[in-house]
Amino acid sequence: MAYDFELGKSGRTLVRDILEVEEGDNVVITADTNSNEDVVKATASEVFTAGGKPMVIWNATPEGVGKAADDMLPLKTLAGALKEADVWIEFNEQWLLYSTVYDKVIEASDDIRYICLVEMTPDMMVRTIGRVDMPKLAIFLKKVAIVTGEAKKIRVTTPAGTDLEFENHPERHMIVHSGDIMRGKASMLPGQISWSPKFESINGKLVFDGSLVPPIGLLDNPIELTIEKGKAVKIEGGREAQEFKNWLEKFDDENMYRLAHISYGFNPGAKLTGKIVEDERIWGGTEWGLGNVGSKLVPEQEGGIPASSHCDGICSSSSVWLDGKQLLDEGKIVNFPELEKLEKELR
Repeated sequence: MAYDFELGKSGRTLVRDILEVEEGDNVVITADTNSNEDVVKATASEVFTAGGKPMVIWNATPEGVGKAADDMLPLKTLAGALKEADVWIEFNEQWLLYSTVYDKVIEASDDIRYICLVEMTPDMMVRTIGRVDMPKLAIFLKKVAIVTGEAKKIRVTTPAGTDLEFENHPERHMIVHSGDIMRGKASMLPGQISWSPKFESINGKLVFDGSLVPPIGLLDNPIELTIEKGKAVKIEGGREAQEFKNWLEKFDDENMYRLAHISYGFNPGAKLTGKIVEDERIWGGTEWGLGNVGSKLVPEQEGGIPASSHCDGICSSSSVWLDGKQLLDEGKIVNFPELEKLEKELR
């Protein structure tokens, strides 16, 4: 019964305002046996009300995510169904994002609208979708993306010890997850800006202090990575750091140690839960991915940069400098009056 009324409104925002489902659209919703049934049903109901044709596909929950899930998925049948969809909404707990299914569907479908909403719960859906001023958030995110994309050199620090410097790549654009999903676009829960810098330019200390998914979730103690030329060459910390090292080693894949992207988090309803799609959007945090790099992040490299899997770690209360001018001070916008105003209105 939790959020029964509010969940309907959130589903309407997702289906009509974000995905713009139209009469006759074939909408496929994917979920696994750990996905929240109330979220799936509420969304499918809103698709039907909007005139779309909902189809829900449930699969057994894989033991891994991305390409690590391939062996446990019905690859041919799942990809076959999704290639014919106008809209794909992913509610899987063990995400299909970056899996072989995802790669095949996105590459083959010029018109599909995909949104990654993995591990979604009623509470999360209400806080991060239903109660957010999406048009205003979109304006804010696009303006942040512009000033960040114009910078040549960027520095990121956090109170936990992150201190990284890197250069932007002129051919790699900011990917803004603002809730505006055009045909042929893949997107995530609104409230995030992602991009891949020049990998060889990334150097310094990276400290995850919020969560790391997979393989851990919420962190009890920070995990410190020494980064040289875009690669994690040392991982230090306590028990969780060792767990992370063991997880990376089992892939026997050097690309799993390479940074894949950085992201800003800016969803006013997001909070730290251990569910990475929400953690990545905590206001004023930064997130770094390791492993597989999608082709949209590195458009100059056909097919992206493959790896056995992908993980994401959260750095909370981030400070960011763009060519020496500070944009974020421990998670709060500074020095950009228009952005400061929008931040106050959104939060």
